[in-house]
Amino acid sequence: MSDISLQQINDMYVDVLRELGNIGAGNATTAIASMLSIRINMNVPKVALMEASKMGSSICPEDEIIVGVFLEVQGNIEGSMMFLLKMDSAYYLVNRLMGRDVNYQGDFDEMDLSALKEIGNIIAGSYLSALSAMTNLVITPSIPYIAVDMAASILSVPAIEFGRYGEHALLIETEFGNEVMINGYFILMPERSSYEKILQALGVTM
Repeated sequence: MSDISLQQINDMYVDVLRELGNIGAGNATTAIASMLSIRINMNVPKVALMEASKMGSSICPEDEIIVGVFLEVQGNIEGSMMFLLKMDSAYYLVNRLMGRDVNYQGDFDEMDLSALKEIGNIIAGSYLSALSAMTNLVITPSIPYIAVDMAASILSVPAIEFGRYGEHALLIETEFGNEVMINGYFILMPERSSYEKILQALGVTM
């Protein structure tokens, strides 16, 4: 299969990606609501397929501190994925989970980082489960890795992995919460041959 360009992605495939975003975000919202024992509303996710090199500027300024959870995708398809949270959202989730004042913004300790890693793992797993259910492909995540750093630094790490898999990545922006809305960014980068498997499983022709 030749390299996939944005121009080759037809309307049906974009609709499939959008549906993946909807289902994955819904699953993730349900999981997080259960974890925090609160009711959560979800806005319609924003879905875009773009060049990996432009991903960072679409999320936030390069010098902004964010939280990133990185995993590799294994099974019938291969690739890599990340879940990114801005700091205010990360603090809110951890504080609710730890039973602290929601306005607390001290340095994250090991327990906080472990909680964030688990949150990222659950959310990433929700998207992979949605993709697996839609394609009937076996898709599993690796052990997650977490970093709290400037966006440029965090995105430079998976950029190396992204370079192995292709030039384009799927970016899904989700917003959920109750009295406070959480903004999260999910990035999926299947390897080139995995695009073909996904498209064939979905009955989408290029």
